[in-house]
Amino acid sequence: MAACIFCRIIAGQAPAKVYYRDEQVIAFQDIHPVAPVHILIVPIKHLESINAMTEEDKPLIGHLFWVARQLAAQQGIAQSGYRSIINTGPDSGQAVFHLHLHLIGGQRVRFPMG
Repeated sequence: MAACIFCRIIAGQAPAKVYYRDEQVIAFQDIHPVAPVHILIVPIKHLESINAMTEEDKPLIGHLFWVARQLAAQQGIAQSGYRSIINTGPDSGQAVFHLHLHLIGGQRVRFPMG
């Protein structure tokens, strides 16, 4: 996946401000933040989107959200609230085709979505 920017970040071949990393995920600053806190939580395993998941990947989604919860607390947004979003496919606005969870907070987010 040499063309995938997230795979290059995971491999240390592209720069990123990393907040967290373990054997399953890496979390780093979005380069185009929409809020004071905008962190991407990305599986180490390349999956194009939720649609590419298999049954063996089910625990991974739970882990993405667990890491989001931990990062929200670290960033001081757990109590005020935050948004967690996974876009799937072009119509959703997915721009990088490597599954990722957006953790967005630090200000009141716009509503309604869409």
